Amino acid sequence: MPQGKLLAALKDLCGREIRFVIVGGLAAILHGAPGQTLDIDLVYSRDPENIQRLLDFLDEADAIFRIQPNRRLRPNESHLAGGGHLNLLTRYGPVDLLGTIGNNLGYADLLPHSNEMDIGEGLRILVLDLETIIAVKEQLGSAKDLAALPALYQTLRQMKKSG
Repeated sequence: MPQGKLLAALKDLCGREIRFVIVGGLAAILHGAPGQTLDIDLVYSRDPENIQRLLDFLDEADAIFRIQPNRRLRPNESHLAGGGHLNLLTRYGPVDLLGTIGNNLGYADLLPHSNEMDIGEGLRILVLDLETIIAVKEQLGSAKDLAALPALYQTLRQMKKSG
């Protein structure tokens, strides 16, 4: 996802007062880990008001499920309330909405492990801390997650050194 579109998506989400925590590759990059990301991974609050704001965002972002894009299937309230993983294509690029990560950690569970970051242009977002990103990747243990761990460990060591 080009940086301009990524930033536009985050601005739109924040402008609608959608409650979420950035997780995954983007969160790691925001903490200084090397790499690139092509999507936004976020865990969102599943309270009814937030789901409605998120549905409005998805509607205006022309969101469809990535699995069968030619069918143009759109997410609905039951998809968001269910807490699963929604892998979507939007006018901003790929956006992955996650009800939970790791061992069933939802939005409220992640708040104590998140930091507010200013990512430019006055935009402040909640980002999962690097220790929790590492712990989740260790739990999941997929080849992709395990491959990312050495760089994340190094980034964490550098963060601790620099205070």
